Amino acid sequence: MFRRVTATDVARLAGTSQSAVSRVFTPGASVSPETREKVTAAAAQLGYRPNAIARSLITRRSRIVAVAMAYLNNQFYPDVLEALSDRLQAQGYQILLFTADRHAAADPVLEQVMRYQVDAIVLASTSLSSAFARECRQAGVPVVMFNRTTDDPDLLSVTGDNEQGGHAIARFLAAGGHRRPAFIAGLEASSTNRDRELGFTRGLAEAGQAAPLRAVGHYSYEGAVEATRQLLRRDDRPDAIFCANDHMAIACMDVARHEFGLAVPEDLSVIGFDDVGPARWPSYDLTSYSQPLLPMVDATVEILMECMEDPSRPARGVVLKGSLMVRGSARRPMDWGG
Repeated sequence: MFRRVTATDVARLAGTSQSAVSRVFTPGASVSPETREKVTAAAAQLGYRPNAIARSLITRRSRIVAVAMAYLNNQFYPDVLEALSDRLQAQGYQILLFTADRHAAADPVLEQVMRYQVDAIVLASTSLSSAFARECRQAGVPVVMFNRTTDDPDLLSVTGDNEQGGHAIARFLAAGGHRRPAFIAGLEASSTNRDRELGFTRGLAEAGQAAPLRAVGHYSYEGAVEATRQLLRRDDRPDAIFCANDHMAIACMDVARHEFGLAVPEDLSVIGFDDVGPARWPSYDLTSYSQPLLPMVDATVEILMECMEDPSRPARGVVLKGSLMVRGSARRPMDWGG
């Protein structure tokens, strides 16, 4: 009969106490080099692995951070997930991934999340209601919204400077002589879309231009295909399109080139937002506003660690600046210096 090896078995073989075995396998715990060597040798010989679930019952800490994420076909979020996992593992935490509906609040998913006794929650590309946020706080589970903001002053958030990014894109296009810019929106209710469009419209107004033409792509490739068709079929066809993310900008370029026979950027300038990997591929060479992904992830992990240590810490929002990455998909102004 197979019997799972226990810490007691390891302690007996190593000639130590069971508590010494526990300390050896607890990150940051104090243990002498001699004891560590004996315990790890005994554990290797027996094939012992610590039972994280049993430990969580004792410590009341699962060392698991739930990540509720939607829209994984946007390359930005798989990159976020990888970086977040790396940073949390370095702190002794593991990720438990839940997928959410990007068109709705994440409350139903989080009802499931809370049953797993997670230590914290990161919401990426989705949001939650104020009522559920209060419930999480009362349970001592910090929630950080990643790349989203909310009007709730008690919620933690980390975002790029979306409004400034939209403003920088408007300034770039106006300086390049574009006179009929358009905007392909993402999800209407999302803070990222709202702020990017606000900055873009404000920047155009400062340049003496009217509000841009507009279509909605819902942050999806298919949605952006149809939105691009709507814009390019117009008699007053735009000479530049700013898409609220790179995923839609790639769709926009595909439609402009292959369905309408337009040259990019000679006939149409296209700009995205996020600066994901495909933006740098030679076939797209996409001008894009780069989100500071790694600093955003680092800030998220820092906030999580602070709040798990002291749940009474006041809520705060972190906004990190990005930069416009000028490539070949948009006409560059003659005197553009950034």
